[in-house]
Amino acid sequence: MNATPNDAVGNFLQAERDAAPDELQHYFLSFEDYWERKLWHELTDLLVLYYNEPLGASRRLSIYNEFVKGFADKINQLKLVQLGLSTASQCKDDPERLKFLATLAARVDKPASQDAHVYALASVASVRLRLGQKPAARADLDTCEKVLDTFDAVETVVHASFYRVSADYYQQQNEFAAYYRTSLLYLACVDLNDLTDKERHRIAYDLSIAALVSETIYNFGELLLHPVLDSLTNTEHAWLRDLLFAFNRGDLHAYQILQNHLSANRLFQEHQSFLYQKISLSALTQLVFSRAPQDRSMTFATISEETKVQLDEIEHLIMKALSLGLLRGSIDQVAEVARISWVQPKVLDRAGIEGMRMRLKEWDGGVERLGNWIEGVGRDVWAP
Repeated sequence: MNATPNDAVGNFLQAERDAAPDELQHYFLSFEDYWERKLWHELTDLLVLYYNEPLGASRRLSIYNEFVKGFADKINQLKLVQLGLSTASQCKDDPERLKFLATLAARVDKPASQDAHVYALASVASVRLRLGQKPAARADLDTCEKVLDTFDAVETVVHASFYRVSADYYQQQNEFAAYYRTSLLYLACVDLNDLTDKERHRIAYDLSIAALVSETIYNFGELLLHPVLDSLTNTEHAWLRDLLFAFNRGDLHAYQILQNHLSANRLFQEHQSFLYQKISLSALTQLVFSRAPQDRSMTFATISEETKVQLDEIEHLIMKALSLGLLRGSIDQVAEVARISWVQPKVLDRAGIEGMRMRLKEWDGGVERLGNWIEGVGRDVWAP
């Protein structure tokens, strides 16, 4: 008598149960029960739990191929991809993993499951990057982006996967600003507690490097306020966090102290002169920001004295700040005076907040004095 598909599945699950550790055997009894009763939702959720069990990792591939694929079209396609990604971690190498994930991505490439297709395709792109197939990875990411643009809403896990792989691509291309923005978008889609200490530390380190060496990022307040940066505290890279805050407040003295650490990173070595210019620009904008709006006409000599930038560098520095949009205003080259009407906002530390409080207090006192003066000189007019 020929065995039925039900018998084959039952025999497979029984064999897997017998081979499984004692603490995992209960899963297989429930797998068979849900499968026989066609309770696909319950079966899928239980499979997700099983695939999260470290002790069952070695059996993921066989369970996926011999069991899950038999009802793959009947379950939530996003969860199917989730199971597939866990399964792919057990492939022997990246070429085998690429083949597995490409097949999975093609399987869910249907009008009703485009979110799952993006989820799988982003992982395909990730493997391609590891294999050095950058053009193909870029093409996959472009496809993902086009699909995501058609959605009003999508599961955060899908966006997180896309942003993570996109950030990896930009990092390999040394596109620092794109890496910085995309990594922050990735962090907005995940719970930091779900990342390992090593992952948080790596992201904080790479984001810090990108922020500093990027030629277009001059305001990295979002990173300074992000809790991921605390991952550098009390580590060998704690100095990098200090350096970021030194740049934010334009502290050239702190920069000189921390400069002995710059040899620890190749990108820092390649951008040393640029980093000095960048912190000098930050010192300039910090000086302007700390002054009241009516007190922002300054001589080059004053700027040099307060920022510690050499006097012969001031004019070029101001022109650079104006061209980058960090400042708005004009320069009187003959009189050597800069008249600034606007400065790019900055993230305030405790000292900056205290300075702002004192300025508001002075403004409040000025308003009160003006009110008293108006009341005094207008007493006769207002008297009944």
